[in-house]
Amino acid sequence: MNILNRIVTDVRLMFRRPVRMQCAALCYRFKKKSAAPEMLLITSRDTGRWVIPKGWPMEGKMCHQAAEREAYEEAGVKGETGADRIGFYMYDKGMDQGLKVQCMVQVYPLVVLDMLKSFPEKGSRKMEWVSFGEGAKRVAEPMLKDLILGFEQRLLATMNPVQKAAAQ
Repeated sequence: MNILNRIVTDVRLMFRRPVRMQCAALCYRFKKKSAAPEMLLITSRDTGRWVIPKGWPMEGKMCHQAAEREAYEEAGVKGETGADRIGFYMYDKGMDQGLKVQCMVQVYPLVVLDMLKSFPEKGSRKMEWVSFGEGAKRVAEPMLKDLILGFEQRLLATMNPVQKAAAQ
């Protein structure tokens, strides 16, 4: 039986596809009146589940630049993207003909400075600004939930006491 298990394992490894990489932007801003941080969620075009803007790497662009471009194309936001990733998460992406590939999504912070009225994917997704806690509840990927809550804690830790009091 041991040899059979070994053969099955070897065959599975032969057909396993490599992990693909994507680049994502965790878009955030601070409310004008309360200074509370909030994040942007969008729906995916295929399933309608809540996600953050993400896409494949782009030739000639660093991953944080590709994430910034995806945020513009998918949500119409412009801002400053940090070059250091805040983390990553894994998910299975459905491809054509039912094939699924595992993706590692590198996530970069993007502080939103402007929202455009016209952008490439306007009308094909819903968008909503939510608290980080609400955002973590809505996304399906457990690693992304943890990343969202961890980033909120880092944001709050950098605020001065006056900002923290106004945000709560």
